[in-house]
Amino acid sequence: CTSSYDQHRFEHINQMTSYNNYPFLAELGIKEINSGCCAGNSESWFGIDDKDLLDVITPIDGSVIAQVAMTSLEDYEAVVSACHQQFLDWRTVPAPKRGEIVRQIGIKIREKKEPLGKLVSLEMGKTVQEGLGEVQEVIDIVDFAVGLSRQLYGFTMKSERPDHRMYEQYHPLGVVGIISAFNFPMAVWSWNAMIAAVCGDTMIWKPSSHTPLCGIALTHIVNEVMTENNLNNIMALCVGKGSVVGEQMVNDGRVPLISMTGSTEMGRGIAVKTAQRFARSILELGGNNSVIVMDDADLDLAIRAILFGAIGTSGQRCTSTRRVIAHTSIIEQLQSSLVKAYAQVTIGNPLEEGIIMGPVVNEGAIADLQNAVDEVQKQGGEIVYGEESVRIEQDGFYVNPVIARVSGNLDIVKEETFAPLLYIMPCDSIEHALQLNNEVPQGL
Repeated sequence: CTSSYDQHRFEHINQMTSYNNYPFLAELGIKEINSGCCAGNSESWFGIDDKDLLDVITPIDGSVIAQVAMTSLEDYEAVVSACHQQFLDWRTVPAPKRGEIVRQIGIKIREKKEPLGKLVSLEMGKTVQEGLGEVQEVIDIVDFAVGLSRQLYGFTMKSERPDHRMYEQYHPLGVVGIISAFNFPMAVWSWNAMIAAVCGDTMIWKPSSHTPLCGIALTHIVNEVMTENNLNNIMALCVGKGSVVGEQMVNDGRVPLISMTGSTEMGRGIAVKTAQRFARSILELGGNNSVIVMDDADLDLAIRAILFGAIGTSGQRCTSTRRVIAHTSIIEQLQSSLVKAYAQVTIGNPLEEGIIMGPVVNEGAIADLQNAVDEVQKQGGEIVYGEESVRIEQDGFYVNPVIARVSGNLDIVKEETFAPLLYIMPCDSIEHALQLNNEVPQGL
């Protein structure tokens, strides 16, 4: 059965595969049909026969670029068992030697930086420069982790007992579950995986179902290093439904830590489930960031910062600028300048040069933006930039960015709309600005 949401979504999808339009996919080991489950080296990809296939849709034009065979419960069980068994050996490898493996991964990622950056843009819609920047974040955390592998210190303390000493020593946890979101489909994995690896943990990565090819491409690169070093079952991949792979991982007693990036609602559920079994969780959830602009601010600098903060990644970051809190003496000038800046934003294919804002990730993001634009007007806000209908009528998932003038933190303002919607509101002092900043429930 197909929901009305899915039906509307499929109306905007070109059913002809566009795989051959992107030769860099083959360079990264991606095929038209890919296994979505790997236990940790080049020989440990699971079969694709009789598996549910996930259509990978590019938001650039709504076409299917490839398919991925999703992880079954049986596949997951085999992977987690293998990773747990490997952990017992991996934890005994000296940390600097674990760091050497991570260093080798970084070298191979550097060699593939350009096609990896293009893949990020193709699969989730951020501009190619942002995509390349994300790959650089992966490289940077590799370098950090390599250094960390020689700095896993512990305190030594004096004891009151003769001929005794006390010291603390960190021990790895076990199999770490990594659940990443679509908006940073490579960086979030690396922030977790590289640190976990040098600390002696093994891991299973469940990437977003919107961006599984990023996970597959990175796994191919990692597998080269693991195979060259006769290693396996350290960095595993499980592409699958949240209701299947995600639920199993979150409730699995063999996975003592879940690191998840995503919505606040999803994080709340994971926090409860991990707490019930006394597991640990790292949760990177929603945000509602503000930029405070006072009467002595450099407005040119402020406008550039606000513009990139609000429309970078098409407003789909937990750290996106959602609110501008501006002093009453400069708010009109600031608003006018922001409107002029927004009018110069080029929207289109993020793989092309000169594009400042690409598409949002899917049809649901368009609907969320439209609902927020309608709601802010019902609550007394005014649209000062943007259209009544946010959708740009063309193939793909493109929207016009929106600026709304509001009197303060309306109910809709207190919600996180994961799209390029910016609220601007007045303040009369820095104390008032800080009060407005802190009135929203989000932590970021």
